[in-house]
Amino acid sequence: MPILPVLEIMGSSDAHSRATCAPEYEAGSAYVMGRFCPIGDAAIPITDTGFIHADAAYDVVTSSRGYIFRLDDHLDRFDRSCEIFKLTNPCSRAKTTEILTKLVQLTGLQDTYIWWCVTRGDFPPGPNKTDPNSYKNRLFAFAVSFRSMSDDAMRTRGIDLKISEKFVRISADSVDPRAKNFHWMDMKQAMFEAGSQGYDWAVLTDGNGLLTEAPGCNIFVLNGDTLATPDTGCLEGITRLTALELAEELGLRTKIGPVPVDQLLQADEAFVCSSAGGIMPVNSVDGNVLGGISGPGDTVTRLHNLYWEKRWSGWKGTAVS
Repeated sequence: MPILPVLEIMGSSDAHSRATCAPEYEAGSAYVMGRFCPIGDAAIPITDTGFIHADAAYDVVTSSRGYIFRLDDHLDRFDRSCEIFKLTNPCSRAKTTEILTKLVQLTGLQDTYIWWCVTRGDFPPGPNKTDPNSYKNRLFAFAVSFRSMSDDAMRTRGIDLKISEKFVRISADSVDPRAKNFHWMDMKQAMFEAGSQGYDWAVLTDGNGLLTEAPGCNIFVLNGDTLATPDTGCLEGITRLTALELAEELGLRTKIGPVPVDQLLQADEAFVCSSAGGIMPVNSVDGNVLGGISGPGDTVTRLHNLYWEKRWSGWKGTAVS
């Protein structure tokens, strides 16, 4: 079974064609300080602690063929992220949905990458900096054409992964990874380490021999008919949730729990997954081709194709007019 050339289909099929939009929104749309604007005009106040202290929670959802995928699940996770960081979304859930939908409508795009965050805002006057209720939190958002962390060529041959040797995932005792956050330097350093050695992407451990996550992605390991993914040190990804559901649909056993590094190195197949790319097959880990055969394995290919086929049918989608 060949793997679907997702980006080629998005770029050539009439089912993904762009609707008419105002010229100023050709590159994308944004919501800043209570107003909509072209993405090129968007700016965040330089004194916002979201900028100077990475003090924010964010989320990403995507749309395809005019359907925003699992929007309610993303909004639920965003609410949990804000709660963990003691942030308050200044917009109601209904208003947030309205803003995100409007951003997509302004672009005329059917396949979009939709990002939003709540920042802490500016420092409050006086001595109240230790009280989270003394800050005025802000919502920012934008929508642009769908972004994928892998192109079709990489998707077809499979990603070559590097297990980071120099960097470990920030401890959950320091920054809770269940809350989607701006603290990316451990993951960025691992990415650059992997790139400098000729790999496509990185995966981090907890420093004690257990996998956590890849930069911006959850990781899955297939051995036999069991698909395993880490339970700690990682974001509870919405695409991760989707992959678990699809695996059960295909008759696989699933396990959420500790995943030792050796389990990945000896895996039959593996993949990473995120909103920015969906299910992305792994070809090799630290130079070792998984399963002894180059390219995506049969099971991951089935999962990958099923993911996009169901998405393009409107499964779990919120339609955008």
